[in-house]
Amino acid sequence: MKIGIPKEIKNNENRVGMTPAGVAELVRHGHEVYVQHTAGVNSGFADEAYVKAGATIVPTIEAAYEVADMIVKVKEPIEPEYPLVKPGQLLFTYFHFACDRPLTDAMIKSGGVCLAYETVQLSNGALPLLIPMSEVAGRMATINGAYYLQKTKGGKGKLICGVPGVKPAKVLVLGGGTVGQAAARVAAGMGANVVITDISLPLLRQLSIDMPANVDAVYSNRFNIERELPDVDIVVGSVLIPGDKTPHLITRDMLKIMQPGTVLVDVAIDQGGCFETSRPTTHSEPVYEVDGIVHYAVANIPGAVPNTSTIALTNATLRYALALADKGWKKACKDDPALYKGLNIVEGKVTFKAVADVFGLPYEPIEL
Repeated sequence: MKIGIPKEIKNNENRVGMTPAGVAELVRHGHEVYVQHTAGVNSGFADEAYVKAGATIVPTIEAAYEVADMIVKVKEPIEPEYPLVKPGQLLFTYFHFACDRPLTDAMIKSGGVCLAYETVQLSNGALPLLIPMSEVAGRMATINGAYYLQKTKGGKGKLICGVPGVKPAKVLVLGGGTVGQAAARVAAGMGANVVITDISLPLLRQLSIDMPANVDAVYSNRFNIERELPDVDIVVGSVLIPGDKTPHLITRDMLKIMQPGTVLVDVAIDQGGCFETSRPTTHSEPVYEVDGIVHYAVANIPGAVPNTSTIALTNATLRYALALADKGWKKACKDDPALYKGLNIVEGKVTFKAVADVFGLPYEPIEL
């Protein structure tokens, strides 16, 4: 199979779809890999490393799409890429369709096969291609929240860990999944007082056992969330419903409960956001204020640490990319139910129910 790895063109997206080590494995399996010139430079991987791994360097993004049977990316195609997608071409990347109607319409029109990292799901409910980036995003959510808590950045002027004689900051984490746990652990390690919420009682029991002593696990409902808001300093939104829009756990009227300078970090912005007042931001302009509350809602948080993120992502995606390349997408998805769940749009048909429901589109599950 011919595999294209284009350079990411989303704002400040410095990751690349695959490391040279991953490319070497694909080549070892007999596949041809075409990497766009400088695609890996911002992640710390020079063109020479890809050539040494057996790849061919192509000069433009158009060339990477044109030659490829399968495109391996990090983020969803953006508008300049829409016309580059060919009918029947497999795109293996993060899509997050449920919060992006133009992207959904464009991929339907393209006739491509869209296999989304974020909905590849194991039988136990785990999301193996979302986990590595969730671990990065969760850790960075706390780090960025602490940064914007500085007065010079619009925050309250608090040090997250406090000092002897001064209480540390209070961090509220909404959602006890991979992102939430990572955020809570980093916040706890930095010395903050942490509350983590979820609706799963078994998970809350496990969190109560596993988390450090300065983390309290609390059942998630509006009453309990509102009770924490008057003295909270950082709120990390990390709720996820695979493939569907995220519910708003902090509404506009709830901002009035918080003190000015409180920092909201919305890691769920890719799926619509945990906060009603969230809108996607970029690494160039990461924050804005609503009613005195600082909002950080960068849609590609791990793009700020691309070397770590690209290696972690390739570690997770490579086995699936190899299966798709070795078998073709139909047989690979037939053989692996987890990959089958990644199919969101196939040759003009919406094959993932949550995406169809969000936009009122026909749901047409694919038979393999």
